[in-house]
Amino acid sequence: MAKGIIVFGEVSEDKRLAPITAELLGAARRLAEAGDGFVSCALLGSGIAQVTKEAIARGADKIFLVDDPILADYQGDAYLPIAERISREVEPTVILMGQTMLGRDLAPRLAARLNTAVAMDCIDLSFGDGKLLATRPCYGGSAHAQYSFLTSPQMATIRAKAQEPLPPDDSRQGEVVKLASDLSPESIRTRIVDRRKEKAVGVRLEDARVVVSGGRGLGGPEGFEPLEGLAEALGGAVGASRAVCDLGWYPVAKQVGLTGKVVTPDLYIAVGISGASQHMAGISQVKNIVAINKNPDANIFKVARFAIVDDWKAIIPALTKKVRELKAG
Repeated sequence: MAKGIIVFGEVSEDKRLAPITAELLGAARRLAEAGDGFVSCALLGSGIAQVTKEAIARGADKIFLVDDPILADYQGDAYLPIAERISREVEPTVILMGQTMLGRDLAPRLAARLNTAVAMDCIDLSFGDGKLLATRPCYGGSAHAQYSFLTSPQMATIRAKAQEPLPPDDSRQGEVVKLASDLSPESIRTRIVDRRKEKAVGVRLEDARVVVSGGRGLGGPEGFEPLEGLAEALGGAVGASRAVCDLGWYPVAKQVGLTGKVVTPDLYIAVGISGASQHMAGISQVKNIVAINKNPDANIFKVARFAIVDDWKAIIPALTKKVRELKAG
């Protein structure tokens, strides 16, 4: 069987290869150049057979496809035994997953089943002396630590947008192996009894190239309306600090930070955010931070590329107007 590197991919709700999977395959191909060069990809879900071509075009040499209605929704009890079976069959040197809701749950459980370790939330991977070297943020994102492994397979989850996907190559050829799930509904101990979806408007926070975030300095939930206007003008998304979400000023799904979402836009505009370590952990990989805060001693100014010490009410409307004028011209 194939060894090398295996990626446990994900499929989006519209039955397309999730962006994180393309990023993982790109990372796997770069790692494979220092190893035996073989990259496998496991795809689990329902009605997902069509994404195999895209996964091959993105760098997979072999696809393990498990397409079953019982896998329509992620359930650890269903995905874990299949992931373990595939891993033991392939005997990979490296296993990669995304630092997503699926990866955060499945990776540690699979590592325990395989009697190995997993490095979570990595931002870089390389090989040194035949071992995987995994780099991940520490101390709230203020430093990076590099880890190696004493056990095998070597496992890591990768932060979204930390790795560049390869350009799709439709001429690439690969093998697709279809596997049965061998699961019965009775083997799944948990049940999804209800689901509530928040209506998404505009760009997803995780995919946005520009993010405008608000904190307690906005003074109340009404302060987010101007931020939404600026984000719309910039073609971006709106985020919020944990304090704001805890106060009920903005949806929890928009929370940026250690216990929220990690974002890596090209531009991050922080409005009324002090820069607590919890929030900074969620933006540690952002290169361009613009901070707007009345407090000249705000912690976020230490990492901001551009700092504006002023009342946001005097800045955001003027900035939004200028952006719209430039776009119109």
